[in-house]
Amino acid sequence: MRALRLMEWKSDPVLMEVDDPVPGPGQVVVRVGGAGACHSDLHLMREFEGGLLPWGPPFTLGHENAGWVHALGSDVIDLEVGQPVAVYGSWGCGSCARCQLGIENYCENPTAAPVPMGGGGLGLDGGMAEFMLVPSARLVVPLPEGLDPVSAAPLTDAGLTPYHAVRRSWHKLAPGTTAVVIGVGGLGHLAIEIIKATTAARVIAVDTRDEALALATTCGADLTIAPHPDLADDIRAATGGRGADVVLDFVGSESTLAFGAAATRMLGDLTIVGIAGGTLPVSFFSVPYEVSIQTTYWGSRPELVEVLDLGARRLVRPKVTTFNLDTAMDAYMAMEAGRLEGRAVVVPSQS
Repeated sequence: MRALRLMEWKSDPVLMEVDDPVPGPGQVVVRVGGAGACHSDLHLMREFEGGLLPWGPPFTLGHENAGWVHALGSDVIDLEVGQPVAVYGSWGCGSCARCQLGIENYCENPTAAPVPMGGGGLGLDGGMAEFMLVPSARLVVPLPEGLDPVSAAPLTDAGLTPYHAVRRSWHKLAPGTTAVVIGVGGLGHLAIEIIKATTAARVIAVDTRDEALALATTCGADLTIAPHPDLADDIRAATGGRGADVVLDFVGSESTLAFGAAATRMLGDLTIVGIAGGTLPVSFFSVPYEVSIQTTYWGSRPELVEVLDLGARRLVRPKVTTFNLDTAMDAYMAMEAGRLEGRAVVVPSQS
């Protein structure tokens, strides 16, 4: 089969022929129907180097995956060949207290995982290939009726990651509250839809690109603003002087963290999802009182089931542009240049 593989750090991936995977006991081979192209893949190609992570190249890219069960290893009893499925992307040990609750993104025994702090497309072979080997059937989630693999693939990360970030702040998003979404890219546009589908909060979207702000409006944002020096003041003015109850930063740069903190209401949440590498100094007077500041990583397996349900009911609909394996690098180049709206999905069977 053909696969798009990262062969070394700080390099472009290579499309090459590899052996078809064969499932062992308890394992599943998925025929890939869609593999999302994520901005974090660009970090793997451009920035990461040996020693930074407990794993490294070579491996097949693609950590947002959905398709159909192609082959089952022995002892797998709850799946059928041909069944449409999504692949839960954060692969933990499966046995620690967190993993037993389905919170494998926060596995507490990562050295016992298939790959420490990684998964398919993150140290092990992912879904930018015709077939993908999943090391355990527990990591495969059946798709609900009405949701196809191309739409489901980005929901496994670009949907699941903001869903978890929003869900943990549900108690602060009652009627009359405001959420700010910084960065209306692959994750940010879905964050807006998730807030609108699951809460009664108003949404203010912030992005530097006019087309991203237009997408935010399409997704349900109540107000869109381009960054400028007095942006935090504008947010406070739009919220009666109080500030935003929840700020979700899908960029994570020095400037977005600074204005995000300045725009957050007392007792609010500032959640950092983006990995642009910014820092936020915290002292007694540097942020509003009792603001909770946290980072989040991906989401849990039960949360993925909930996201897929929202997708099947068309309450959350990723804006998707499809590519095939031959043009997969075009997707990354468009993303790198800021020309991509929503999410790119590589469809291996597409000609």
